[in-house]
Amino acid sequence: MSQTADPSAGRRVRTRPGASARALHEAYDTALLDLDGVVYAGGQAIAYAVDSLATARADGMHLAYVTNNALRTPDTVAEHLTELGIPTGASDVITSAQAAARLVSEQVPAGARVLVIGGEGLRVALRERGLEPVDSADDDPVAVVQGYGGPDMAWGRFAEACYAIARGVPWFASNTDLTIPSARGIAPGNGAAVEVVRIATGAEPQVAGKPLPPMHRETILRTGAERPLVVGDRLDTDIEGAFNGEVDSLLVLTGVTDAAQLLAARPEHRPTYVDADLRGMLTGQPEVTAVDGGFGCGGWTASVRGGELALDGEGAALDGLRALCAAAWTEAGDGVCALDPGKALARLGW
Repeated sequence: MSQTADPSAGRRVRTRPGASARALHEAYDTALLDLDGVVYAGGQAIAYAVDSLATARADGMHLAYVTNNALRTPDTVAEHLTELGIPTGASDVITSAQAAARLVSEQVPAGARVLVIGGEGLRVALRERGLEPVDSADDDPVAVVQGYGGPDMAWGRFAEACYAIARGVPWFASNTDLTIPSARGIAPGNGAAVEVVRIATGAEPQVAGKPLPPMHRETILRTGAERPLVVGDRLDTDIEGAFNGEVDSLLVLTGVTDAAQLLAARPEHRPTYVDADLRGMLTGQPEVTAVDGGFGCGGWTASVRGGELALDGEGAALDGLRALCAAAWTEAGDGVCALDPGKALARLGW
């Protein structure tokens, strides 16, 4: 892969997608898969997901499902995946509730009471760590933990959090995703609910979920992965989480990230690999090479011309997108590419 030094961060800045001569499910021992937008959407399996995951598993890859959604328990998630045709055990599911519960348990006494602002997933995770979930600020909790509680969570729950935080107890959040996909569209996520409490109290929570280190640590502890590949659809959680954990990542274009957002990605949001869907786990990844005036992949050459991203040639659309990533990320360096990609993406059907 081609990278250049980033003196401000002490890390290396990715300037083009990576290449792999081996199929990814053979090159990595564990896939750390996001769920919404990667494996399923609106409760239904995304096209090619079931068969792709079955092949990867049959060939020896360990599949782990990593979600920032703290509402559902690992048992519930595993049951849902199994119903979709993806045999899964509860131990294969890692949630932000588990990461948050570990973070809390490291800072409060064993058996302590913790005020829960969220759903059953948080309660189960806290009990797993030997803590006692409670529902009221008047139950003398030593901490508050907040996670996604679903669309029917009562407004009064936020008030309970505020009362406890005002008394000086520490506040933890499973994650701060502002939105969550639903069958009807994009809905407010736990991050939106966290903002309610933040505005009311002026406090700042300790956050456990992707893209922050507690979630990556929880995932590695539970899976024992030695060569993990993060697979996700969100730049600001999945891909940034892989960046923070210093592991490779595969972005699939079945969820919230579109081609234009990918081209404008900041360094911490640039994935190692890009593919259309989970079939990308079963193949190698083509090399993007420097050519005269730009970057080539497949039959395409991408360059900067006339103040915009330009694309010449023909071939598979994904190869064109990979070449455009190299042109955009190289132009941006450690910043954000502001060049217009409209004409180039239109050639690819995006």
